[in-house]
Amino acid sequence: MKTATDLPAHPAAATDDRALRRMQFGWYVNDWANAAFSATVLTVFLGPYLTSIAKNAADAAGDVHPLGLSIRAGSFFPYTVSFSVLISVGAMLLAGTVADRTGRHKELMCGFAYVGSIATMGMFFLDGDRYLLGGALLVVANIAYAVSVALSYAYLPGLASPDERDSVSSKGWAYGYAGGGLLLIANLALFEGHDGLGLSSGTAVRICLASAGLWWALFTVVPLLRLPSRAGAAPVRTDPAVTEPHTEPGATEPDRPAAGSLRELARTLRGMRRYPLTLLFLGAFLCYNDGIQTVVSQASLYGSEELGMDQTSLVAAVLLVQIVAIGGALLLGRIARRYGAKRTVLGSLVGWVITLALGYFMPAHQPAWFYALACMIGLVLGGSQALSRSLFSHLIPAGREAEYFSVYKVSDRGTSWMGPLVFGLAYQVTGSYRSAIISLLIFFVIGFAVLAKVPVRRAVEAVGNPVPDRL
Repeated sequence: MKTATDLPAHPAAATDDRALRRMQFGWYVNDWANAAFSATVLTVFLGPYLTSIAKNAADAAGDVHPLGLSIRAGSFFPYTVSFSVLISVGAMLLAGTVADRTGRHKELMCGFAYVGSIATMGMFFLDGDRYLLGGALLVVANIAYAVSVALSYAYLPGLASPDERDSVSSKGWAYGYAGGGLLLIANLALFEGHDGLGLSSGTAVRICLASAGLWWALFTVVPLLRLPSRAGAAPVRTDPAVTEPHTEPGATEPDRPAAGSLRELARTLRGMRRYPLTLLFLGAFLCYNDGIQTVVSQASLYGSEELGMDQTSLVAAVLLVQIVAIGGALLLGRIARRYGAKRTVLGSLVGWVITLALGYFMPAHQPAWFYALACMIGLVLGGSQALSRSLFSHLIPAGREAEYFSVYKVSDRGTSWMGPLVFGLAYQVTGSYRSAIISLLIFFVIGFAVLAKVPVRRAVEAVGNPVPDRL
């Protein structure tokens, strides 16, 4: 027989808790869904495959000529990634502004997800010398991916209390790596068995690319059903002190029509100057995460062209990254509970520098060493990104989540532009991918130095948010 102490003191609170867990699960599955594009398309298959298509279209000097420009075929993929992000910067900022003004975060997030998934499924038609089609589909898919993920980040402050955000953010990343890894297992099996299925290697790659779009579309149904339209509407925000959104001077109410969003976007960018410590953290993140994302997006190209890894080894290595990153994200989340997120992120950046240096000296045609490098990347990858996301969530004025996370997302998860540009230029000048990979050290060194100078506790207080026990 139940006693009074066995029953919830406040039935409404129990209902809110169930609703919150439902929303959190929907948010986790969103990471599960879009990780397929990041892992299968950007990280593994598209780089080497699109490069091979560009080489098929190259002239005798090894150059292709998109839009009348003459570039090396080997630089086409990183340049295209960089170009897509230059376009996505404005798209993310504008979408974030519209979302905060209209409260249609979910509709915009899922809408862009479906645009990206359709473009990704269209990659099935890449063959021969259609490198321009591949570049166009990559641009559309990468822009849609960036906008969708930026809008999903805006939900974090409403899905966890300040002291729980590191854990919730890390769990989201773990879901993402699990989903991306599961699809990679299926794609690896398909690629390995393509001869037995009567498929060419190119056809197998195209099926793998399209499968990522299909996966993305199918699992986006879960956040579409479980998340509220407006980010920050989760039951965790029942305290009157944090329920009312912070409104900056000159800002319009978030539920007004989207007309005039460009003016509101300009106000947002001007308003960010009121929080210089937030901008300082953002500058650090944009720098070191450019390095992270360039390593992720160019690793398969480096492995195939410089280290002589075949497609099977590349897929297996990225699968290792996905598996190890699940544990790495959860492990660094636990470490952050004891030492704080900032210290943990700084430690992970040291790990990135060591990993990059080892990658530079790695011998070619040695899969075992390449797998060891993949494990090192996985260990620091998930945690450094998950904790950066949760740290930034503390530095955003309430009610401006989508706009600020849109700025944050400029350099997040495979959409950085400075890193691929430096990587491509380094290869353009030297003709060596080793020189290209070691050139990325500058992003980690500068990012570490800037982050070390950020007084995170003061930054949280400056935007009027509650300060967690450990930062």
